[in-house]
Amino acid sequence: MDPLTALAAIKTGVAAGKQLHNLSKEIAGFFDATDSAKKAHAKKKNSVFSSANEEAMATWTQAQNAKTAETELREFIVNTKGFSAYQDLLKVRREVIAQRKEAEKQAALEAEERQELIMSILVILLLVIAVVGGFGFWLQMKGYIDL
Repeated sequence: MDPLTALAAIKTGVAAGKQLHNLSKEIAGFFDATDSAKKAHAKKKNSVFSSANEEAMATWTQAQNAKTAETELREFIVNTKGFSAYQDLLKVRREVIAQRKEAEKQAALEAEERQELIMSILVILLLVIAVVGGFGFWLQMKGYIDL
């Protein structure tokens, strides 16, 4: 979603009398869109392979639109709900970001544990196969089994 589209949705919701906490989906979409626009520009700007000026301008324009939309949202909320409402919104945003980072960290730990478990199982299976194969070879060498 484009930051400006998300901003329009928020403004429409507030104008219709909705409370900010009832617009959480739209606000989350807005901040996700602005963050992704900024990250895309930073990624292209720092990329070794990025030489296309047109693409750099596109990401720069998106990043500037995101900054403008954030400024408009701040002004809109401060003018309609007050400065404390905007501060509450930023507090909630920080909490959501912290929760997402924690969830990503937890998912990475779980993936690592799952990978370690798979590796342990594979090592155990290889050891079992080696022991059974070695025992079979020993039995064959002693003449207990013929193949």
